[in-house]
Amino acid sequence: MDIDRFIAVNQPAWARLESLCQAAERGGRRLGASDLDELVRLYQRASSHLSYARTYFGDPALVARLTNLVGRANAIVYGTRPRSLRAVGRFFTATFPASVWRARRFVAASAVLLFVPAIVVGVWLAHSPKAIDAVGSAALRQTYINHDFAAYYRSQPSAQFAAQVQTNNIRVAFVAFAGGITGGVLTAAALAQNGANIGMAGGLFANAHKLPQFFGLILPHGLLELSSVVIAGAAGLQLAWALIAPGDRSRAAARADQRRRSVVIVAGLILTFLVAGTIEGFVAGSALPTAVRVGIGVVVEVAFILYVVVLGRAAAERGVTGALGDDHP
Repeated sequence: MDIDRFIAVNQPAWARLESLCQAAERGGRRLGASDLDELVRLYQRASSHLSYARTYFGDPALVARLTNLVGRANAIVYGTRPRSLRAVGRFFTATFPASVWRARRFVAASAVLLFVPAIVVGVWLAHSPKAIDAVGSAALRQTYINHDFAAYYRSQPSAQFAAQVQTNNIRVAFVAFAGGITGGVLTAAALAQNGANIGMAGGLFANAHKLPQFFGLILPHGLLELSSVVIAGAAGLQLAWALIAPGDRSRAAARADQRRRSVVIVAGLILTFLVAGTIEGFVAGSALPTAVRVGIGVVVEVAFILYVVVLGRAAAERGVTGALGDDHP
């Protein structure tokens, strides 16, 4: 759709929204329930139109007009309501899941960059005597498999260990995200390195015919943790793509627009890393049966996937852009 048709099709809705804003602003009069419901619906549509105009047209006059209109409507909708708790709830029920859902193609690319090196390195070590010998002596490998790997999870008190893991995970996610400014090179390298490290550990256990022990320790926290790393990598790849292929926009405008989406993803992932770190600190190295530990990880991972798919897709269909500042009620 070209800009002239875009304006012609949506002009009546914008005019009606402006009329409702004027009615609400004039003398402080409160709108009736039906008018307020209409204003909210038109506000959501105009917010979506603003995001679309920024992405595909970059026309300063149109963007300025819609920004002003959306800002006026936003002030009316939220001006008399407590904002903080509503904003947090809206972030986690709409903005964050919508941002992840809209980035799903980049999530898939990020998953490839992480898991392909993991699989390649793991399979190579599991089946190549020369590769396995190059990693270290047989004595060192046995110590790592039989003691060091499991001891890592019990090396500190649970709370202290969980806090350390959470901090490290957030740092990894930030590197994967910030690497987008290098055109995605640093993001891809960070994902591939993490994947290779996982593959190396898995390959050592597979070569020793102790792969169930490896999965029993890594799956409780690793499912959610690796999903979060993959999504953080997707945020970096999105930022990189905005620089590589900005479309009709300038690279600066494309980067600024994409940064607002990527920041939402990274902010939301802080919570998932806190959860994964807590599981790693209190569950992964605990005395619970392996089936219970893995079951906890699977339940949390399935819940997270359903959360993103169900809430994210629904929010996106309502027009939630997933960009910072463009979220809807």
